[in-house]
Amino acid sequence: MSVSTVTASTNSSVCGSANVSRRRLRLRRSHGHLIFGTEKRLLSHQCVQNLSFSGQRDVRVEAGWFFKGGGDQGSDASSERSESANEDILIFFYQLDLATRVQYALNLEEYDIAKQLRNKLNEVEVEVTKQLESKRGLSSKSEAQDKGISLLRLRADLQNAIENENYSLAAEIRDQISKLEADSLAASVKAQAFEKAQFEFRLGQKVKHKKFGYRAVVCGMDPVCCETSSWMETAHVDQLTRGPDQPYYQVLVDVHEDPNLLVAYVAEENLLAPEEPDKARFDHPYASFLFYGMDSAGDFIPVKQLREKYNRPRHEVPYDPQDERSGGDA
Repeated sequence: MSVSTVTASTNSSVCGSANVSRRRLRLRRSHGHLIFGTEKRLLSHQCVQNLSFSGQRDVRVEAGWFFKGGGDQGSDASSERSESANEDILIFFYQLDLATRVQYALNLEEYDIAKQLRNKLNEVEVEVTKQLESKRGLSSKSEAQDKGISLLRLRADLQNAIENENYSLAAEIRDQISKLEADSLAASVKAQAFEKAQFEFRLGQKVKHKKFGYRAVVCGMDPVCCETSSWMETAHVDQLTRGPDQPYYQVLVDVHEDPNLLVAYVAEENLLAPEEPDKARFDHPYASFLFYGMDSAGDFIPVKQLREKYNRPRHEVPYDPQDERSGGDA
């Protein structure tokens, strides 16, 4: 999947191309790969995005800027760059685009095309749901049944080994049972963490990194770190006070401050909310896809689909009479 993004809105103006990340994307079914054999263009009043999906599992994401940012391009902030978070956002774009195309086809009464697009959208949504369940430590009904059957068989084998006085085999089976039970318990605990998560920051909120100082805006959240062990090692998660068992946020980094970072995955303890409303200009190529614009407090307003993705309520800015007197938007 190669992506070239050009964005233009009242809050951002960015374009160009530069290699940002390369990663393997797994969107496949048991009967084969999902094929996105289409050249597509998403058009709206705020943005233009060209994407081509070839069905290959290699992912290449391209985005860039004509201007140079003021941040240190060689800073350690790059250790928190997240390719998986970037891919997650791009797939979200693709879902939005397919949904828009379905509605457009229906408006033109092109029902066959609408049906084809709807089927493709359904396939993508099914695979995304599976990935989300895996990320949250949830198991499908069939997987849970398979684990239950495996435990029953192992316990039966254990009983037979004991009766036959084959204690070395019994010890191996005990280890297998313990590992399977531990995996099931860990998945259950992780799933509960997602259900009962408490987040200090919200979608669209502008934040500042405590250590690296860059400005960013929250565009996604997990109740615990869902990155790989190698990413955690690179990001020095073990040196954090709360480690990986705290909320982590997908954040868009202001390209003027660090044009090479794009999307970061940051622990809650490393983020700060500004003491005063941050109404300064904020530029990022993804902003016009994920947000409607800024509210009177300077934070971004997430699109409805983004709030639904993370099951987050709509944030209402408290009414301030001074805004009305000064002529600003309340």
